[in-house]
Amino acid sequence: MSKELKTGIVAVIIIVVFVWGFNFLKGQNLFDGNVRYFEVEYSQIGGLTRSSAVTINGLKVGKVESIKFNQNLDKRGHLIVRFSLQDDFQFSKKSVVKIYSPNPLSPSNLAIIPNYDGEMAVSGDELKGEIESSLFTSIGERLDPLQSKLEKVLVSADSLFKNVNKVLDNKTRESLRNSVKNLEYTLVEVKKTMLSINGIIDSTSLDLNQSVKNTKIITENFVKISDTIANSNIGAIIAKTEIALNSMNTFMSGINNGNGSLGKLATDDALYNNITSMSKELEELLREMKENPKRFVHFSLFGKRAKPYTPNKDKEKEANK
Repeated sequence: MSKELKTGIVAVIIIVVFVWGFNFLKGQNLFDGNVRYFEVEYSQIGGLTRSSAVTINGLKVGKVESIKFNQNLDKRGHLIVRFSLQDDFQFSKKSVVKIYSPNPLSPSNLAIIPNYDGEMAVSGDELKGEIESSLFTSIGERLDPLQSKLEKVLVSADSLFKNVNKVLDNKTRESLRNSVKNLEYTLVEVKKTMLSINGIIDSTSLDLNQSVKNTKIITENFVKISDTIANSNIGAIIAKTEIALNSMNTFMSGINNGNGSLGKLATDDALYNNITSMSKELEELLREMKENPKRFVHFSLFGKRAKPYTPNKDKEKEANK
């Protein structure tokens, strides 16, 4: 074998190793026969680039190989993304390939949403593509209608302020200034009044505190009295009082009807007259005993008899006196 042949063989080997190593560093194994290729069409790719990762359920299973425009006139501007899968994971043709962004700072990737119904997908098939809205995309979609409404509000506000400027002429503005000044003076007077009221409240706070304390004492005493009344047997006292009043009414009724000694004395006129006459005679008897005690009590040491009582003579003596 000549040196030229050996040199050529070594050069070919170096070139093959270089190509394989270069593709291996890019994540593509030329000697792997299980690599499958699929295509997806999008109206926009949202930051997707070549070599972007392809994942299934978060696991990286391939990468984007190429991105090119669709040459069909009906779909002018659409993009066809070709990606490879180095995994033999099986899914159907109904599976969806979605463009998503892991975070706002990183480029977009492809995520295969597997579907297992129907015919299984094989290398070279075209799958359905979707775009997942990112944070900024969703914010923009929400802000667009808000922006249009805000522009309308600003236009309306501008028209309103123009009309207000037309209404507020120099005379009206001067009136408003005077009103503001009067309002300021009023607030100053109100402040002075409040200061005066605070001074009055401070001066009477001691009396108010003492009144509150006295009210508290009165309330406590009232509570004690209420407790005493509540604990006492009011019903029994009222019952006894009612019995006593009934007895008194019965007693007074008996007197009015002439029952008993007091009743007869109060209602019998003859008894009253007899007692009156007896009282007069008793009075005369006592007077006679005072004036002539010898007629009733007589002491004689020598056996001399007492003079008999003569009513006529006694009357004459009384007349002579």
